[in-house]
Amino acid sequence: MKIAVDIFPTDQTINPVEFARAAEELGFESIWFPEHSHIPTSRLSPWGGRDGAPPLPDYYDRTYDPFVALGACAAATSRIKLATGICLVAQRDPIHTAKEVATVDALSDGRMIFGVGYGWNKEEMAQHGTKYAERRALVRERILAMKALWTQDEASFAGDLVQIEPSWVWPKPTQRPHPPVVLGGAAGPKTAADIAEL
Repeated sequence: MKIAVDIFPTDQTINPVEFARAAEELGFESIWFPEHSHIPTSRLSPWGGRDGAPPLPDYYDRTYDPFVALGACAAATSRIKLATGICLVAQRDPIHTAKEVATVDALSDGRMIFGVGYGWNKEEMAQHGTKYAERRALVRERILAMKALWTQDEASFAGDLVQIEPSWVWPKPTQRPHPPVVLGGAAGPKTAADIAEL
């Protein structure tokens, strides 16, 4: 049986590197770090997008960047897998994100798991220029674009929302064809279709 462990690593929790070392020593298969770039103080979106949810915990606005934290963990461990849980792809540039995923995978000798999701915080998305209603389609196209960047020497992508002209992008991931992409989201036909495709 493979068991994972996750934490919102912040400046007020155990250091992510210490957490990773302890998790590896205890035999966990993987560690998972979430992502929020920032939390707008307007707080119009309820926690998790669920009406009646309790107030958002403070650790949401204090969490470390997952790729920087996972990179530090990669240097301090040798076996444990390193995962984003989840990366908010709709709020990120796909070229930079593809490079970050590939870099962690290459520097960890193929231990990266790319956990992704659609996101729920409308205010956070808006400040990234993301339209809430387009987030699912945007995540789908950005993941497909990233797969092209990981697997093609001269990569390009042409979608409805994402276009990348022929480009050279390295490093390529150690895992072939690329690190596993794990999509989390509320159950439904759109999510199921995206899981099957991605």
